[in-house]
Amino acid sequence: MDLLHHPWFFWVAFNAFVLLMLVLDLFVFHRHAHVIQFREALGWTAFWISLAAGFAVLVYFWHGPAKTLEFVTGYVIEESLSVDNLFVFLLIFRYFKVPAQYQHKVLFWGIVGALGMRIVFIAAGVTLIRRFEWIIYLFGIFLIYAGAKLFRSEEAEIHPEHNPVLKLFRRRVRMTPDYVEGNFSVVRGGVRYFTPLAVVLLVVETTDVAFATDSIPAVLAITRDPFIVYTSNVFAVLGLRSMYFALAGMMEVFHYLHYGLATILVFVGAKMLASHYFPIPVGAALAVIAVVLGLSVAASLLFPRQPKATEPDDETR
Repeated sequence: MDLLHHPWFFWVAFNAFVLLMLVLDLFVFHRHAHVIQFREALGWTAFWISLAAGFAVLVYFWHGPAKTLEFVTGYVIEESLSVDNLFVFLLIFRYFKVPAQYQHKVLFWGIVGALGMRIVFIAAGVTLIRRFEWIIYLFGIFLIYAGAKLFRSEEAEIHPEHNPVLKLFRRRVRMTPDYVEGNFSVVRGGVRYFTPLAVVLLVVETTDVAFATDSIPAVLAITRDPFIVYTSNVFAVLGLRSMYFALAGMMEVFHYLHYGLATILVFVGAKMLASHYFPIPVGAALAVIAVVLGLSVAASLLFPRQPKATEPDDETR
């Protein structure tokens, strides 16, 4: 893949900027483990969105309005699909009973791993499309299938015990019974033990592989420029942690959102299949995505989920 279609110093500068932001996030702003409150998470979410908006302005003056529209559309797709991913993260944390003050650390290192995996997925996806033009139809069919599958899923469930990577990990290493102050591993009696937090990180990392298989083809339906695909992915992933803490208490409110996300996946897949015959302008695609997201959020607020009736216990029967 021709990643150096853009000057090499851009890639060095951009990735150095990303690394700097990650270092500041972990070792300065979140040096001490603490529970991320809603107001703090909202502030960080606004900060990451502002960075993406600032970069969009830079793209506008550097490459013009067409590339800017591609970047914004790719960013919106990635950010909207990540909301469904956040719900899965919430289930993972609940399943493993991860203390709230340690969740940011898991998400931080999970996102570092996700960035590395996204580079591989983007490189593979763009290269395949450039060398085998027909593969775009396979991506389109896959996205429609993923959307249809998401449309049918009412309740998301998480079963880490079925994860083959996790099974192998648990058979090969020694584990501590507790979280040991948020460490991933500790040394006791000259022997290294891994904590349950390492297991949670492993589940988050392997889960992100499944997320990338949906999100990368979705952005490739908008543009095949690795510059746009990579940068829109990076900015969306960087804001994932703060968005998780901002929406953690509200995810169940937006119970129709997964229908909107499913519709977006089907739409983007159809756009891929029709790209050679009825190309849909990027601006129109962005408008459709924005309307679908708005309608699913509005429907969730207008028609709130009714609380499930609880079975009466023996004393009240």
